Amino acid sequence: MRPATEREIRASFVNCTKGEATRLAVPRGLADTPWDDLDFLGWQDPAAPDRTYLVAERGDGFVGVALRRSAARAGMLRRSMCSLCLTTHPSGGVSLMTAKRAGRAGQQGNSVGIYLCTDLACSLYMRGKKEVGAGSRRLEESLTLDEKVDRAVTNLSGFLSRVLD
Repeated sequence: MRPATEREIRASFVNCTKGEATRLAVPRGLADTPWDDLDFLGWQDPAAPDRTYLVAERGDGFVGVALRRSAARAGMLRRSMCSLCLTTHPSGGVSLMTAKRAGRAGQQGNSVGIYLCTDLACSLYMRGKKEVGAGSRRLEESLTLDEKVDRAVTNLSGFLSRVLD
């Protein structure tokens, strides 16, 4: 992913108002972000743990999406798999993230969802830059890293298309 400025990040959001985009918490230390290792920038709002944000390159610009993370279900022992990076996590490591659709559909309350790594570190898991915790693992695949990245970017693009439709 190419580096993004705070201004570009705020301007990229498609499913919230300009006022909401102005008020959202952008990650600190953008200059220290490992952009070469990211396929998208994802972060959690430090003041509201159920709010997460995702910004990805699309065409010549960026597309940002405000997401709501579903509440973790107590006692859930089932493993879950991220829809982008295919990393499996035990309870709480993967969350359903929902996004209001852009435009009129979102204003009418329509949303779309996707299962993502709760910490949104999919890019780092794929590249082995972040270790999966106890009880988590990456599936062994014969794909190259580039093929895995292409698959994740394609899956993310499909989700973003559903938000924008």
